[in-house]
Amino acid sequence: MENDLKSFTKFSMGVKTAALLFAAFFVVSAAQAQEMKIGVVSTERIFREAAPYKAAQAKIEQEFSKRQKDLQDQAARLKAAADKLDKDAPVLSDSERSKRQRDLADMDKEFQRNQREFREDLTQRRNEEMANVIDRTNRVIKQIAEAEKYDLILQEAVYISPRIDITDKVLKALNKSQ
Repeated sequence: MENDLKSFTKFSMGVKTAALLFAAFFVVSAAQAQEMKIGVVSTERIFREAAPYKAAQAKIEQEFSKRQKDLQDQAARLKAAADKLDKDAPVLSDSERSKRQRDLADMDKEFQRNQREFREDLTQRRNEEMANVIDRTNRVIKQIAEAEKYDLILQEAVYISPRIDITDKVLKALNKSQ
């Protein structure tokens, strides 16, 4: 019985010690968290307002504007040919109507192929340009974090307190480095 009491006392002391250590750890962690410097960046605002993103978008639009115009012209020709076929169909012979329908189907296939290639090329170029600008943005964020001794910078959050929002700093640095 005496051994059981000693064992229980040792166990009880061990639990109390562990509880005290846990509580001390919790207090130290909370104190350290209060000293932690956190910043948050709104990527939506960066994409919308930063000069490098606007420049990349303008570059892409300029690069693809001729192809887009060509596609619009091709779509107009396709519509005109379809309208003409609809208008002329009652007076056309069966063989002439079949020939025009095949020609129209071929024109449509060509248009669909060109449109698909355009979208794929546009998406690829946009991704390339955005990857470059995102890398640049991340470097700017890292420079700000190191210069101002941030412990943690998050991109996007449900709520951002103006006290920790550093989006304006990032925008200013990005626009300056343009």
